[in-house]
Amino acid sequence: MKPRLLIVEDDPNLGEILSEYLGLKGFDTTLKRDGEEGGVAFQKDTFDLCILDLMMPKKDGFTLAKEIRQQDDETPIIFLTAKSMKQDIIKGFTIGADDYMTKPFSMEELLLRIQAVLKRSVKKEDEEPFPNPFEIANLTYYYQENRLITPKREINLTTKENELLKIFFENVNKTVVRSIALKKIWKDDSYFNARSMDVYIAKIRKYLQDEPSLKILTIHGEGFKLVEVN
Repeated sequence: MKPRLLIVEDDPNLGEILSEYLGLKGFDTTLKRDGEEGGVAFQKDTFDLCILDLMMPKKDGFTLAKEIRQQDDETPIIFLTAKSMKQDIIKGFTIGADDYMTKPFSMEELLLRIQAVLKRSVKKEDEEPFPNPFEIANLTYYYQENRLITPKREINLTTKENELLKIFFENVNKTVVRSIALKKIWKDDSYFNARSMDVYIAKIRKYLQDEPSLKILTIHGEGFKLVEVN
């Protein structure tokens, strides 16, 4: 079955070129002209990856991506945009983007990025089973359900939060090397993926504030360490 792509691009020429090119490369493409049309299409159908322009009428790409992430945390998102400012890139990854390309770009590079994102989004079935539940201090963690229960609340974790938390719990009081974690979860340790990882670790730190005996330390030049403190 052909991988299904949702392309949301308000430039009619670029949209048609993207749809036709990727169609010739073996993808089943659906093209929408603005954020509202893209949101309706995502609700009605199932896609393997979304390619979203940022500056669109009716609903911009950031807003559409947030709505997609509220419904589905796993479908990969690639942003296409003329914006190249660092804060925009960081905002994109904070929302949950998997990649970010600034215009102009080459179709060949886009194709390679799509293939890489789809490859690393495939779940591995041969991983060793993780205890379910896993208990530490006053926390109860259900890896298979993407769920963390603290003394104060129950948290539904996103996919990347879940995978990061698992790595930390597998390596309590040991340093989690940044590059290894990036390659395991994001499949490469590029600058943009490292920034994305920092955002997710900040979220996990907030969750662990409910249990003062557990802290994630930054080990400069190496990575991070989840430690138990008295």
